[in-house]
Amino acid sequence: MSFKMAAPSRTQVLSLYRALLRESAGFSAYNYRTYAIRRIRDAFKENRGVSDVQEMQKLVNKAKENLEVIKRQVAIGHLYSSEKLIIERQEKDAP
Repeated sequence: MSFKMAAPSRTQVLSLYRALLRESAGFSAYNYRTYAIRRIRDAFKENRGVSDVQEMQKLVNKAKENLEVIKRQVAIGHLYSSEKLIIERQEKDAP
């Protein structure tokens, strides 16, 4: 039995992208936060041209799994907060 899957809509993908960025901004550690945001942007740019429906669905599913991982890691990170780095203090104080 074979059936066609519907491709994820542009709106769904953009919503997932924004959710990943929003959750990643919650990392209390500067290095984790900047790495996660950079990695998300790079991954979405890298896969921008994917047109195969199955491949798209696989990528969306993987992104959803990663979103859940990020949510858990952010929650854990808040339990073990550390002192802000100098670069973070400067960013906050800048006008």
